[in-house]
Amino acid sequence: MRALLAALILIAGCAAAQAAPHFNSQWRITKDHWDASDEAGYGAFITALGDSGCSSSQSCLRDPANPYRGSDGRFLDIDVDCAKLPYLLRAYYAWKNGLPFSYVDAVSGSRFGHSSNRIVSRAGIIDQGGGIDGASAIRTLLGNVYSGTFRTDATQDSAIPADFYSPALQPGSIRPGTMIYDTNAHIGVVYRVDAAGRIYYMDAHPDFTITRSVYGPQFGQSPAALGGGLKNWRPLQLQGARRQDGALVGGRYSFARNSQIADFSLVQYFGTERDGSWRYNGARLGYYEYARVAVSGGKTDFNPVYELQATMGTLCNDLNDRAQAVSQAVANGISAKLHPSAIPPNIYNSDDTEWESYATPARDARLKAGFVAFRQELARMIGLWLNRDPRIAYDGLDLKRDLLAAYDRQSAACTITYLSSDKRPVPLSFDDMARRLFAMSFDPYHCVELRWGDDGPDQLGACPDQAGKRRWYALEEPARHEVDRDSHLPAGPQDVDIRGLIAAMPARAPWVQRMPGDRQSALP
Repeated sequence: MRALLAALILIAGCAAAQAAPHFNSQWRITKDHWDASDEAGYGAFITALGDSGCSSSQSCLRDPANPYRGSDGRFLDIDVDCAKLPYLLRAYYAWKNGLPFSYVDAVSGSRFGHSSNRIVSRAGIIDQGGGIDGASAIRTLLGNVYSGTFRTDATQDSAIPADFYSPALQPGSIRPGTMIYDTNAHIGVVYRVDAAGRIYYMDAHPDFTITRSVYGPQFGQSPAALGGGLKNWRPLQLQGARRQDGALVGGRYSFARNSQIADFSLVQYFGTERDGSWRYNGARLGYYEYARVAVSGGKTDFNPVYELQATMGTLCNDLNDRAQAVSQAVANGISAKLHPSAIPPNIYNSDDTEWESYATPARDARLKAGFVAFRQELARMIGLWLNRDPRIAYDGLDLKRDLLAAYDRQSAACTITYLSSDKRPVPLSFDDMARRLFAMSFDPYHCVELRWGDDGPDQLGACPDQAGKRRWYALEEPARHEVDRDSHLPAGPQDVDIRGLIAAMPARAPWVQRMPGDRQSALP
């Protein structure tokens, strides 16, 4: 068992998902474990859905990117949030490919706090001889998992095994199907990792929409005890089953311990050095830069113009996703309702169904964190360029001019137009939205003008919100400046002023004569 489970972890690169045989609703388990080809097929399945642009679990399962959609019947009519999405996709693929599956179905604890949850029980998909109703089994699964299921200590082999383990930050270990857990109760599913080490993920929301972005500080760093960060599915094996008419019947599940998993690692929590920092080939890096370099296999050179364009493209997608959420609240009449007498004590996760479905504080906090990280990373690259660091791959004549031109092009291309309360189209460029970022209301009961941070006299003239709603807007200002929901650290417009940063930089790097013995970059 130990040798078999260890061998299962070295996963091959993605291969094309195999066409499914004709399945009815029966889940027939034909293999006792997932081998490398199964993991590769699952990864290709996730990549196809991620690249498809599908916008909900229903639309993803109905999309032509899903090769199994013709065998589903009414099962396609299913909506899930962020925590259930990875379970749905993994179990669905197992169902369609005759693979075994087991999951944690109860934990003791909650979605929040400063302690990990204790696993209480597991459920296994086992054919007792009469077949397994796949659709029913998955619906039962989805009723038992939530974000608290992910909140387990990454360092421990618990008596009842967790569904996930902490993977090494290296090529092949972070792959399509890897999950990203934010301890503030949000989960994403990795669907692509590019050659430069960017980790692309998709995530579902309380309104059941699915969006896409790139992994970074918007997820925050977590202590190992809470299990946040990158997670892979724990290898399992169905043991003691007997073969009956080609299917495996009976048996019990066994799971790999952390020490048996070839790419188990706690580096994402404790760093590569004794002081908890991260170094790659001798160069000291921040966590997110280290993750990207390590996952790419050592790609350490960056072109600031390309990085700016790529990051603005990602943030533009996030802004468009936010626009969809705001439009939904307006279209469903939420902004026209009277404001409640109180807002939830925890604005990020609430038992109030209407608030949870239409408010955007968590989405907005991740967006602001992305903008703050963008400015910080660009400032770092400009600093490296000024120091003539070999990691900066730029062969143009005027980096300042090229960055400004690229920023202005991308800003104009990322224009979102909303309909004002008096039915006038109001276009906002990327730069407009960056300047309004900390004025954008997350409160779904506010007018569309306040939702987009248009607090000038021209736009507020169209806003029908009376004094009561405007009082709530003022009271919520501190929360609008939060970018880290754990530390509640504030930020402001100066922290996301990307164009101002570029405009203030020198046009050319200063010439510095290197003397013998001068320290050079630690990277080769």
